[in-house]
Amino acid sequence: MSASVAAAPPTQQDDPALPEVARQYHPWRWLVAIAALVVVAQFAHGLVTNPGWDWPTFAQYFTADSVLAALKLTIELTLWGTVLGFLLGTLVAIGRLSNNPVLQVIAWTYVWAFRSIPLIVQLLFWFNIAYLYKHLSVGIPFGPAFVDFEVNGVISGFTAAVIGLALHQAAYAAEIIRAGYLAVDPGQLEASAALGIPRGRQFWTVIAPQAMRSILPNATNEVISLFKGTSIVSVMAIAELFYQVQVIFGRNGRVVPLLMVATVWYVVLTTVLSVVQYYLERHYAKGATRELPPTPLQRVRAVLREATTNVPRGATR
Repeated sequence: MSASVAAAPPTQQDDPALPEVARQYHPWRWLVAIAALVVVAQFAHGLVTNPGWDWPTFAQYFTADSVLAALKLTIELTLWGTVLGFLLGTLVAIGRLSNNPVLQVIAWTYVWAFRSIPLIVQLLFWFNIAYLYKHLSVGIPFGPAFVDFEVNGVISGFTAAVIGLALHQAAYAAEIIRAGYLAVDPGQLEASAALGIPRGRQFWTVIAPQAMRSILPNATNEVISLFKGTSIVSVMAIAELFYQVQVIFGRNGRVVPLLMVATVWYVVLTTVLSVVQYYLERHYAKGATRELPPTPLQRVRAVLREATTNVPRGATR
């Protein structure tokens, strides 16, 4: 019994007598592309030639000690707000997903309250908490106190900023984590239970990797928003990046180049976070795709490898 294989249809290269298929032209597509390039070129020309940008002043302050110290403080605020916010958000998400009605109500109320109150109001509240409570104590309600301390001696401006950012971030992180958990197919849990996999191992090996595919993009957006949102703490006279830039251009009057200093640093660190997000998403996509797409570095290496060989593209070795 012989199997017949269908032959590929001949092409114009195989048989020159065959008529060549006419190419489709898209003039409007090229006109739009040219117009976009002209606009980009005009913007780049303005950046280079317009003296108002004052690039020498930008270069002078971009790596100034005061700016780098403020940048370090901004990164610390972002890290503390992210770590504490997502830890607390995980607990709130567990409360929302639990079968305990008390925990459900408390978690829902927390998310509702902290998503409703603007971040600047929360920061100012914690910054002025000493007006309400000069002393705080930890103990039994309506009973004896075990620990008593003065608020001004414990909650500094930096601490108040971290508390406000973390509590605000936790409300959004809780919903992101809850959505990621709900995105996992319930059949995965049923199959894991049927195989006798312990509940702890079910979470770490089945639920978490699949939930992270939904959590990571939204979580990274929240971290980037928090990083840029740290500029709000300037109302508390905390010397983060935007506040320090304001102080400098308040002295020398160079508003635009100093704003560009802050802008470029925000762009640089946001780009770093985006690269980290890309590789994390690539890591957690291993179970969803059989073959991962090449990374940008792998694509560059492939192009260079192909350019250094003498084999024409499309030819066989």
